[in-house]
This record gives sequence, structure tokens and C-alpha cells, in this order.
Amino acid sequence: MKYKFNYKTTAFDIWQLSMYSMYSSIVGVCNIIFTAMMVSLTVKFWGHVNNLLRILLIIGICLFTVIQPLVVYFRAKRQIARISDVMEIGFDDDGIHIKTEKQSSDLAWNTVIGISKKPGMILIFSTNKHGFILNNRVLGKQKEDFYSYVISKIQK
Repeated sequence: MKYKFNYKTTAFDIWQLSMYSMYSSIVGVCNIIFTAMMVSLTVKFWGHVNNLLRILLIIGICLFTVIQPLVVYFRAKRQIARISDVMEIGFDDDGIHIKTEKQSSDLAWNTVIGISKKPGMILIFSTNKHGFILNNRVLGKQKEDFYSYVISKIQK
């Protein structure tokens, strides 16, 4: 095996991936604009409104800064319950080899449709909606070498 990792995907990993996806899209831009406008409305009208409107202004600010990330995290926790506990994933010239407690499978490099490098993780996609999350904790100092290796295998 060229690279071999034992890891368990956590709810935080899925949350982090969801937040990256959300805030790198038009939805994230709208969230940021809405939050900025709510902050400016709150600053401008705070002294002139009653307590009910103050509560609504605070909820408006918290909607995309606190509430939405919490909802995404709890959804990630539910999703993680369906994923196997510990996974061993290996990478060599033949492809990707996945082994869990109950099953094992192999993916040839030509079935891998893409790779994405995020600040805290590398994502390897086997389909448009499925793949593997390898975070910096798992990859350690091998992150850049591993990324270059996978890129070279996918481009062949």
C-alpha cells in the first residue's frame, strides 16, 4: 500500500464539509448579506424599538450565524449514525481499498470522479454525492504528498 489510513468520519467532519459547501455557493452569499443587513438594522433601530422587535432583530442576526450551523451539525450527527465506525482505507496503484468491520470493497482509479482540497480536509468523490473525507488529523504531514499522488492517479 502506498498510503493507508484508519479513520472514523465524525459529525464535525460532515458539518465542516457542509459549511464549506454552503458558504462557497450563492446561498452563502445570501446568508452573509442577510446577516450584514440584520446587524445594520439592529444598530440603527435598537434605541427606537420595543423589546419584541429587539428579540426579532437578535433572532435575525442569529439565524445564519448560530441557528443554521447548529441545525447542520445535528443533521450531521444523524447522518453519522448510518456510517460504519472505523474504516481502513488504502491507496495504491490499483485503486482505493476500503475495509470495514463488516465488508470490504475496491475502487479502481478510473471510477473516481474527482478530488477536492479544502483547508482542513481532502475529499475524494466516487460519485457526485458520495466520497471519502480525509481530514488533516488523519493525513498528518502526508497531506500534500497524498494529494499529489491522488491527482496523478485520477488524471491518467
